[in-house]
Amino acid sequence: MSELDPRLDAIVSHIPPGSRVADIGTDHALLPVSLVKTGRASRVVATELNEKPYQTALRQVMESGVNSLVEVRRGDGLVALRPGEVDVVVIAGMGGNTIAGVLERSPEVLAGVTRLVLQPMSDPGDLRMWLARNGWRLADEELVKDDGKFYVIIAAVPGEEPCRDGFMMEIGPVLVGKCSPYLVEYLEKIKGDYQRVLSGLARSRSDEAMAKAIALTSRLTRITEVINRCRQGAV
Repeated sequence: MSELDPRLDAIVSHIPPGSRVADIGTDHALLPVSLVKTGRASRVVATELNEKPYQTALRQVMESGVNSLVEVRRGDGLVALRPGEVDVVVIAGMGGNTIAGVLERSPEVLAGVTRLVLQPMSDPGDLRMWLARNGWRLADEELVKDDGKFYVIIAAVPGEEPCRDGFMMEIGPVLVGKCSPYLVEYLEKIKGDYQRVLSGLARSRSDEAMAKAIALTSRLTRITEVINRCRQGAV
């Protein structure tokens, strides 16, 4: 039985067996340890920027007896990596725009990567758009629910992303395409967020507020359509 929580377990499922993996911002190094113990990864480079989590990760790797297969490095994002030394980059638990910034700062490392497995804590739409603009195709997406919270996992590979619709990129074109489990519940939550923002905008008479309200109303209509189609199994 896996020792990982559902979020990390789902991340593992998007990593091809035998990959050389970088886990950026590894925290307690639970993912790297699991990857090499189960044989999912042949080698892992685990990175941490700050001293305290770096030392925590080092201890976890040593105590787990996998220090020959997991190397812990202190460094900022992909800067700690050498070009060509990993196939898969995992970045989990950061905001979507933060993840995009990490990727953007190291094009020479990114050039040799064949797969990204990303789990943004916020702004997944911004991250998807960054990927599409920078030569990455959305290969797969997954929604995970753990302890009442939703987590979006995005797997991307080099290629041309066919979807450029801002609304679909916000909610997840692959999630919608396969009517992912939890999708309706996830979209209902987003719909509620939209409705709360609309209520706030209704109290303002400014032109900017009115323009935002019109745009949000359009998105509410579209999200309701997706929910209805998914419930009918016709997405």
